[in-house]
Amino acid sequence: MTDLDSAAVSPSPHTMTATEPPPSRAAEARAAAKAFVATLDPRPAATTIQDLLLLVSELVTNAIRHAGAVTALAFGADADTLYVQVTDPSAARPRQRTPDLRGGTGGFGWPLVLRLSKRTDIRDHPPQGKVILVAMAR
Repeated sequence: MTDLDSAAVSPSPHTMTATEPPPSRAAEARAAAKAFVATLDPRPAATTIQDLLLLVSELVTNAIRHAGAVTALAFGADADTLYVQVTDPSAARPRQRTPDLRGGTGGFGWPLVLRLSKRTDIRDHPPQGKVILVAMAR
């Protein structure tokens, strides 16, 4: 799946829970994801939680690296799906690039996000910026 053929993500029927303040590091985002998962009943499988932590880490790292910051991070869940929403100040859309196997410029994050997600949706966040909403299997 690429960002061009990602299916739109329907809003979760449950309220999205925002982290306050937004994370400034991937480790903070992972901690917020762990705290969110701890509130879920039933709790997702351990492998699903690991996938969620990796997904959140990649989304937040990409926002910091390519947009300069995360302006909001929120989580949601329903019976079948976990939702992650990341807002950043750049209108530039994520794009796939050839991964740098020498470790210099990355290129692995967005393909990993797409692989872990069931669906992704990227929306404008006026006056500038974007929101990336990802749905993954619970």
